[in-house]
Amino acid sequence: MSTAAHSLVALAATKAAHAPARPARPARPARPAPAGHALRALRALRTLRALRALRTRALPLALAALAAAALLPGLARAQGAAPAAAAAAPGETRLGSGDVVRITVFQNPDLSLETRVTDAGLVSYPLLGQVRLGGLTVSAAEKLIADGLRNGNFVKNPQVTLVLLQVRGSQVSVLGQVNRPGRYPIEIADTRLTDMLANAGGVAANGSDLVVVTGQREGRPMRAEVDLPRLFAPGGGAADLVLRNGDTIWVDRQPLVYIYGEVQRPGPMRLERGMTVMQALASGGGLTQRGTEKGIRVHRKADDGSVQVLQPTMDDKVRDGDVVFVRESLF
Repeated sequence: MSTAAHSLVALAATKAAHAPARPARPARPARPAPAGHALRALRALRTLRALRALRTRALPLALAALAAAALLPGLARAQGAAPAAAAAAPGETRLGSGDVVRITVFQNPDLSLETRVTDAGLVSYPLLGQVRLGGLTVSAAEKLIADGLRNGNFVKNPQVTLVLLQVRGSQVSVLGQVNRPGRYPIEIADTRLTDMLANAGGVAANGSDLVVVTGQREGRPMRAEVDLPRLFAPGGGAADLVLRNGDTIWVDRQPLVYIYGEVQRPGPMRLERGMTVMQALASGGGLTQRGTEKGIRVHRKADDGSVQVLQPTMDDKVRDGDVVFVRESLF
């Protein structure tokens, strides 16, 4: 190598050693993602939001569905038990001999019938012949006729309606001291003593507070005495008897006590509960000027039929049939 070449190499090395360091090149910014990546990310975000919204709405719906599933069996059981409860309703009328009924079938006027239940409890119905309705409730009689028409292929889906026009099969006799004695029908199955007394116009003014009910229960004779004032007292509703066909209600006359002698208004008086001699005399207007308390006597019939003469005090109680006599004062 020549001397000139060596000089050039040395000069270049010296410049390189004394030259300042070059700054580092800044990092290039990240290149934006292509448009396809951004679209996929946006779709994924929307899908996530939709899933969250669906979960929020689905939870109440799921709870509602579970609740409905829990209630449906009970509802089905209640609907299934409803006809049986209706058939066993104690207040529904039962048909008896002599009752007049009207039977109609929807859209089948030829099957309409108005007839009377025979003494055997039978009704002659078109297409079915003799049908036993005696002792059935109205709803049970409707079902019996509808089943006969359906099973005989006479009517595909019969809708039967039975109307009770007159009640003659079950009756109760109301006798004695009432305003309108007579025989009255049992219009509903749970007709009670107070209902029948109301039909008869109530107890008359001279009627007793004690009512006697006689009849048959389970094939045995039945007799009950009902105290009307206690019947309307608190807790006395259990004594309001349910009446049956053939029962008899007897209202006796009111108990009486008789007053005569030196009183203002002698004669028979209504014997009230717990009435004393003083109250009985007060009902008769009291003693006259010639009457005396020392001369008061009570004539009472004993169990053997004999008459006892008693000298009571003013606070002694009188009984049904007693005769109170007031003597005249000697001075």
